[in-house]
Amino acid sequence: MRPDNDIAEDANSATETSVAFCAVAIGRNEGDRLRICLDSLSNASALVYVDSGSTDGSVKLARDQGVETMDLDMSVPFTAARARNSGFARLRALNPHLRYVQFIDGDCELVPGWTEKAASFLESNPDIAAVCGRLRERYPDRSVYNWLCDREWNGPVGDIKACAGNVMMSAQAFESVGGYRDDVVAGEESELCIRLRRANWRIWRLDTEMAFHDAAMTKFSQWWRRVERGGYAYARGASLHGVAPERHWLWEKRRALIWGLCLPVICAFLSIFAPWGWLSWMLYPAQILRLGIRLEGPRKDRLLLAFFFVLGRFPESWGVLKFTRDQLLARVVERHG
Repeated sequence: MRPDNDIAEDANSATETSVAFCAVAIGRNEGDRLRICLDSLSNASALVYVDSGSTDGSVKLARDQGVETMDLDMSVPFTAARARNSGFARLRALNPHLRYVQFIDGDCELVPGWTEKAASFLESNPDIAAVCGRLRERYPDRSVYNWLCDREWNGPVGDIKACAGNVMMSAQAFESVGGYRDDVVAGEESELCIRLRRANWRIWRLDTEMAFHDAAMTKFSQWWRRVERGGYAYARGASLHGVAPERHWLWEKRRALIWGLCLPVICAFLSIFAPWGWLSWMLYPAQILRLGIRLEGPRKDRLLLAFFFVLGRFPESWGVLKFTRDQLLARVVERHG
C-alpha cells in the first residue's frame, strides 16, 4: 500500500490524461437537469441512463441524445442502489473490458476535466476503489435548505471512510464486493464503502471540483423528508454494521432518538408534573449555542447550522422509527408468509 503523502502528491500533480471510463446516470423526473447531466458525460466510452418511472419525458430526452436507456422495474420497491447496479450490469454487457465507472445522479453536472483526472488517479493508484471530489450546490443562495446542502457536501480530503452517490469507481473493486445492496433504501454508498474497506480497498477524496448538484429545495417539507431519510439510513446502517469495530451509524441513530424522541418526552412530562419543569426545554437552545461555538465560520452561519443540526434530530428520529416499523413488519411477514 502506497503512503498517503505519495498519493496526495499524485493527486496534486495529476494531469488530465485520456483514460477510458464508462458512466451510469440515474434519475426520475429530472427535467432539464438530466440534459445537463448527460451532456457533462459526453466523453464517456459508454453511458447508461436508468430511469425510475419518469413522467416528464426524461426517457425520450435521453434516447434522443443517443444514450443507452433502461427502465427500472418499478414492480419492485425502488432503491438508488438497485438502479445503479442495473446500470452497471448493462454497462458490463456493453463493454466487457470496463475498468472505471462514473456514477452520477441525474440532478448533477460534472465539472469539465473531472472524469479525466479521476480516471487517471485510479489508474495510478490500483489499491483505491473509489474517488470523489468537491460537490457544490448549484444555487446555494436560493434557500437556506440549498445552503445547508452545500455545507454538507464540503467534506475532508484524502483517505476517507465513505463517499456519496457521485463517484468514480474501479469496476474490479465494485464487482469484488458484489456492488451495492439492492435492499438498502438510504445510505447505500456508506454501506458499500464498509465492505470495500474490509476487502482492503481505499476511498479517496481529491481536493478538486467534481460536480454541481441542484437540490431545488425551497420548502421546509422537502428538507424534513430529506433529513428523515437520513435517520432511516442511520437505523439501517446500524442494523447491518452497528457492531464493533465499525459501529456504523450507531451513535447517529442513538443521538437522533435521544434528542428527537426521548428528551422531548421527558421535557413534556416535567413541564406537566414538575413546578419548574418547563426549564428543561432550555436544553435545546443550550445545545444550539454549544454546537455554534464548536463550528467554524462566521457567527451567523455557525448558529444557523447549529439550529438546523438540533432541529434535524426530530425528522431523524422519525426516520429511525419508520425503519423500526418496516423491520418489524418484515419479520411478521416472514414469520407468517
